[in-house]
Amino acid sequence: MNAPPKTIPTLAFVVPCFNEELVLDELIKQLTLLSAKLLQSGLISQEAQIVLVDDGSVDNTWNMVETASVTGNVMGIKLARNHGHQPALLAGLMTAKADILVSLDADLQDDLEAIPKMIEAYMGGAEIVFGVRSSRKSDTWFKRNSARTYYKMMHYLGVDLIADHADFRLMGRKAINALREYGEVNIFLRGLIKNLGFPTSTVEYDRAARVAGETKYPFRKMVRLALEGVTSFSVRPLRLVAWAGLTIALFSFIYVGYAVIMRFMGHSVSGWASIVASIYMLGGIQLIALGVIGEYLGKIYLETKKRPQFIIEKTTAD
Repeated sequence: MNAPPKTIPTLAFVVPCFNEELVLDELIKQLTLLSAKLLQSGLISQEAQIVLVDDGSVDNTWNMVETASVTGNVMGIKLARNHGHQPALLAGLMTAKADILVSLDADLQDDLEAIPKMIEAYMGGAEIVFGVRSSRKSDTWFKRNSARTYYKMMHYLGVDLIADHADFRLMGRKAINALREYGEVNIFLRGLIKNLGFPTSTVEYDRAARVAGETKYPFRKMVRLALEGVTSFSVRPLRLVAWAGLTIALFSFIYVGYAVIMRFMGHSVSGWASIVASIYMLGGIQLIALGVIGEYLGKIYLETKKRPQFIIEKTTAD
């Protein structure tokens, strides 16, 4: 039985912001112009809301959000501290009330021209539409190749991700309500949303250069996000450590047998170098194993405390 046709939806843009005073005015201007075009073309039923989530900024970001909310269709959400990009994005998704929500970064690197295609895909039956980069030509050699390695590693570890997709996506109200059911503290939205199970679609786009300011995702934060994704959706690292231990134990038994045979044949084994090498190798493996186990144990510790994913200090609607 075919699903009933969807009515023309209301739309909200959800944008996490951290120290974005240099780009905020242009962001609001571009989204307002896009909202007018979408309304004129009949893709949305009313002017889109712009939901800006201030993730503990220390510059003039929140003052600019408050000013914009007085005259424009802008809603500001101020978090009590810097919770991080993923919790800030989740705060916006949980607060916005429109039929469909489009999440994007504040730096305007995500192509706004792809959003009409996303809405068309939603009207065609998709509940979630992922914005996927068509190429990585604008990236440095290191970032391009590290990204490819990351997605291959995640696939090998059993984590279901869409390659070259970050947080530029459209979500319908069913998907948002389903996401609300997840109460975990360690949030990796790229994995959670992909695994919700609703009909999905993808829209390719070219990622532009940052309009102003500097990236809020340096290498350190990218590594942390990668580890968050692995440990949130896969226990395979623990199994790999176990297999590594079994493999080393097997080779150790073989080496012991070899040493015994050589002894009975009258050959002396000068074991200093091999013993030292074995000690360092086993010590390194043990430390790696403890680190992997500790990472998972730490996540369990955080989950059992049931702390809130984010704390909203105030909104411009108050």
